[in-house]
Amino acid sequence: MHKRYLTIAFILAAVTVALGAFGAHGLEGKVSDRAVKTFETAVRYQMYHVLALALAGILYKEFSNKWIKTSGIFFLLGIVMFSGSLYVLTYAAATVSPNFKWVGPITPIGGVLFIVGWIYLALGIRKRQ
Repeated sequence: MHKRYLTIAFILAAVTVALGAFGAHGLEGKVSDRAVKTFETAVRYQMYHVLALALAGILYKEFSNKWIKTSGIFFLLGIVMFSGSLYVLTYAAATVSPNFKWVGPITPIGGVLFIVGWIYLALGIRKRQ
């Protein structure tokens, strides 16, 4: 399992760097400063939690238990819901589309998943099974 988390984390890290470059160079002048900041927040939290996923993969080798394994799932779901929803909101701002406003409430759910992932990671290192 730890190799799978590490592989996913490293691939997502590369994607995150590419998204960051796109945000820095491709969005300038195309969307509002607020939309750029939203995109930057998505990229920043995605990278934080890609690193958290890698940490879960590393820790899983020493503390092989369901808590560590589940923390990685929460980090992945949090990335999709938190960062993904912010990417969709940036897209909506770029296309001036009000059809995606329903995505906004998904962002805090992703944030809660990040928090739960960190709690599971903490519990995982406390338990040996």
